[in-house]
Amino acid sequence: MNLTTNRSQFSVSSGQSNGDYRKFSLGGCSSNDTESVASRSSGVFSGYDTLDTPPSYDFYTNTEVFGRARKSRPSLFQLHSNRQDDPSPPPLYEETSVDKQSPEEDEPAEPPPEPARFGWAQGVMIRCMLNIWGVILYLRLPWITAQAGIGLTWIIILVSSSITGITGLSTSAIATNGKVKGGGTYFLISRSLGPELGGSIGLIFAFANAVAVAMHTVGFAETVQALMQESEVSMVDQLNDIRIIGVITVTCLLAISMAGMEWESKAQVLFFFVIMVSFASYTVGTIIPASPQKQAKGFFSYRADIFAENFVPGWRGPEGSFFGMFSIFFPSATGILAGANISGDLKDPNIAIPRGTMLAIFWTTLSYLIISATIGSCVVRDASGCLNDTVSSLSGDCLGVGCNYGWNFSECITNRTCPFGISNNYQSISMVSAFAPLITAGIFGATLSSALACLVSAPKVFQCLCKDNLYPGIGFFGKGYGKNNEPLRSYLLTYIIAICFILIAELNTIAPIISNFFLCSYALINFSCFHASITNSPGWRPTFRFYSKWLSLLGAVVSVIIMFLLTWWAALIAIGIIIFLLGYVLYKKPDVNWGSSMQASSYNMALSHCVGLNQVEDHIKNYRPQCLVLTGPPSMRPSLVDFISSFTKNQSLMICANVITEGPSPGAVDSANSSTHLNWLNKRRIKSFYHTVVADDLRYGVQMLLQSTGLGRMKPNILVMGFKKNWRKGQRSNLENYIGILHDAFDLQYGVCVLRMKEGLDICRTMQAHVNLGFETPTEQVLDTRTSTSTTTQTIDTSLDPETLMAMSQPATVFQSRQGKKTIDVYWLSDDGGLTLLVPYLLTRKKRWAGCKVRVFVGGEVQQIEEQKQELKALIARFRLGFQDIQVLPDINGKPQSEHIKRFEDLIAPYRVSAVQKNDQEADETTKECPWMVSDEEVEKFKAKSLRQIRLNEVIQDYSRDAALIVVTMPVGRRGACPSALYMAWLEIVSRDLRPPVLLVRGNQENVLTLYCQ
Repeated sequence: MNLTTNRSQFSVSSGQSNGDYRKFSLGGCSSNDTESVASRSSGVFSGYDTLDTPPSYDFYTNTEVFGRARKSRPSLFQLHSNRQDDPSPPPLYEETSVDKQSPEEDEPAEPPPEPARFGWAQGVMIRCMLNIWGVILYLRLPWITAQAGIGLTWIIILVSSSITGITGLSTSAIATNGKVKGGGTYFLISRSLGPELGGSIGLIFAFANAVAVAMHTVGFAETVQALMQESEVSMVDQLNDIRIIGVITVTCLLAISMAGMEWESKAQVLFFFVIMVSFASYTVGTIIPASPQKQAKGFFSYRADIFAENFVPGWRGPEGSFFGMFSIFFPSATGILAGANISGDLKDPNIAIPRGTMLAIFWTTLSYLIISATIGSCVVRDASGCLNDTVSSLSGDCLGVGCNYGWNFSECITNRTCPFGISNNYQSISMVSAFAPLITAGIFGATLSSALACLVSAPKVFQCLCKDNLYPGIGFFGKGYGKNNEPLRSYLLTYIIAICFILIAELNTIAPIISNFFLCSYALINFSCFHASITNSPGWRPTFRFYSKWLSLLGAVVSVIIMFLLTWWAALIAIGIIIFLLGYVLYKKPDVNWGSSMQASSYNMALSHCVGLNQVEDHIKNYRPQCLVLTGPPSMRPSLVDFISSFTKNQSLMICANVITEGPSPGAVDSANSSTHLNWLNKRRIKSFYHTVVADDLRYGVQMLLQSTGLGRMKPNILVMGFKKNWRKGQRSNLENYIGILHDAFDLQYGVCVLRMKEGLDICRTMQAHVNLGFETPTEQVLDTRTSTSTTTQTIDTSLDPETLMAMSQPATVFQSRQGKKTIDVYWLSDDGGLTLLVPYLLTRKKRWAGCKVRVFVGGEVQQIEEQKQELKALIARFRLGFQDIQVLPDINGKPQSEHIKRFEDLIAPYRVSAVQKNDQEADETTKECPWMVSDEEVEKFKAKSLRQIRLNEVIQDYSRDAALIVVTMPVGRRGACPSALYMAWLEIVSRDLRPPVLLVRGNQENVLTLYCQ
């Protein structure tokens, strides 16, 4: 370290600047300096010569600032490890932009253009208000007030606004729980509930917005066509005029949208101004004294008796009911997500979405309440519009409030033919206003602003959905253009959909479905907030505190209820589409990880069930073989993985284990924590855990696994290994470790299974860093790239790393195909508790093995063959395993052929020591260091057992040459008494020269089968 430049690593220095102002530095870093020590050039500091860095924004963000290199926090290994332990220290963990630039790059490049960003008012509040206000405000609210009365109309408005308000609170909570990007409603739901529900609602929400463009455009076109009809102007006919006007209108709106968000936002401000002017015209009109012409149409300015008359309901027609009026009004309260849908174009979505959305709901609700109250205080329900219908000109009884002001509308009231009044005239607001054309302009502004908002929302939502690649064939539309990353292709798709529905010009059928799609979105947003809160995930920390999880749940339930109240068949269609899309995403399982509340819920449920298992005592009836499988990297031994999975899948625990035999290092830790192997298992549809430990040698690592793997009662009880085929060629210590692992498993009360295949298990030849030498050394040349008798042959490059191998097509094994009408031959020669019988039974429950017949072979005597057979048959029948073919082998204890005995002797010959050497003190010390050596005494001591294994191999050769699988009870060698070489020779000779796969099984001598029902 350059001490001249940096004084001392821990020096405390003081300097003077601007008078007495002092600054202190630790290691040359001033306390008021925002850059850490580590940001200096690599010529001064190395990866080890660092201080802990202070907290920095760069450590937690994924974005970079132009012209400045992003800082990164030093790793724990860099802070903790000793430089002398690693001759090649890691690179500098922080570099400035000067260090990274080449001489040719000294000149600063032009910063990227800054996209247009909007604040909470222009980006969210105005946009939401424009989308909420619509033709219902101008053309239907007076009629609803006449039907339900002012009191119930206020209740309808407040209930609708309560639902949208609760949804707004939930949206605000979700939007403030982390940085929000583009994608709006889809982004909020998918990142909260996960891709399954988020993807389905995103697709239908984008489609609903696209169709809503057509709806609002047709509403505008119908108004224009009505004005043309009043002026007796026509282009073709009424229907085609609406189509022509609609197509022209949506084309103009598309041009505004594709011009950029700045132009679209300016157009929205213009529409907002027009609507405000129309409101002002209406307000002034209610104050101006009514002219005789307006009085004849039912307008009398503010009157208390008119308010009292209109305060109570006056139901008329088939739709005259509370829920009928509610179903008509509620769609006008929607549109609160218009601001959230352009979240990617907001300056600060975390502030803009809550503030803008809630203020928009407040102001629009207030406007609905005011207009309902004022129109109900000024206009009577029925009026004739005839200037001659005065009280003085008519005789007889006078009906209605108009009688108090000199007007008699009794005739049309009695005949129900009154053309005016808020019960009959949809244009009542225009009639009341000071200047009626301004109300028409307001209708134009409301419809066009809503159409424009939907035309922008649909592509923005769809673009985010396309980029996530949840559904096939839509990625083409996700490409963005320009500084704002505008989805021009999505704009064109939305335009085409809108044109199609405009040309139909009959939206009465599809409109309820669209309303239900929006309600589905509200329900899922509320449920997202509730679910994220109820899971108690530490990651749920919204800065918006004014929400309640129970209110969110209420909002979700009420939204679903309203869906069925509006149109039950449309609700069923919407829910059906969501379930279909949900099922597709669940089936495809996209490779995304967004930290959703569903993941948190899964963790909570798993934790709760695992803890609950502690209160459940073990019982033989519930015994399951829970396997700890020593696969190493699972992709290296696919046959072993496939075989164990064939009887544990969806039934019991399977853990693939790997021991990395090297010291602690970043590479070893990264390899242990790598998700590559787990991804390989998932791709192969193997339902297994993957666990890795780092240890000095294989046996010590397996001891760690045997004692620590599992959680509570969810822990393995069987150790599964591959057969060590090269035990005579490798180092002798590897043989001792291999047999020692078997002894360790027995000591810890594990059952043991060893699988041997003629072709071997390890498909890798030269990947030395990823092959445990305790199993098979990479120098062995007995394997080809086939893992079984499968016809699939695959060439594997010797230089491939595991990640590259994962990307290759996965090798096929014999255990992936149906076994046909073959047999599973079980040699139950020693009672181990029943595990030797249970494993074949579990195999036959799977489709691939269901056609196989299980044959059970047991040892016996010639004189008692039938008795022993019947006795064993009765026992197995009591076990309810369904095995019918029982065979007694009287010659199992016979003497094997001499050439087979000679082959066994040749097998252990390299490990023999003479009796003289064994008794010699110096030789005894030598054999203690080589416990795998076999003395003559030990050969003679275990001669009977050795001959039995040789004879068993001969019997298997005779009976099971064409079996699909051979299951043999594994012999057990006593620890310290049976040399490891002799024990390994037993396992070798039993399973030698057999074409079918051989599974050596030994239970822990505890019952795994029971005769009883309790």
